[in-house]
Amino acid sequence: MLVNINTDRNIDADEAFLARVEERVRSGLDRYSERLTRVEVHLMDENANKGGADKRCTVEARAAGMRPIAASHEAEVLEVALDGALDKVRRGLSHAAGKQGHR
Repeated sequence: MLVNINTDRNIDADEAFLARVEERVRSGLDRYSERLTRVEVHLMDENANKGGADKRCTVEARAAGMRPIAASHEAEVLEVALDGALDKVRRGLSHAAGKQGHR
């Protein structure tokens, strides 16, 4: 599974940060890792340093033989936004896999 992480200009994305995000994505989607070909992660800080629930994460998972599953989540902290988006993607993948099993 290829994990591609994109950030906007308001996020300081050094190598350590990107490694932590990738590890969180891999562990969060581990159950589906054999079917996933690519995961796109988009991290945004919409208000820059002004505060509030302005951190947004969008995750798009592409699995072999399935349509892409995408979800977004907003929070005050990037890690919470990432976890929320991953949770939604997991639910979408579980639902889609269940539908495929009934065909």
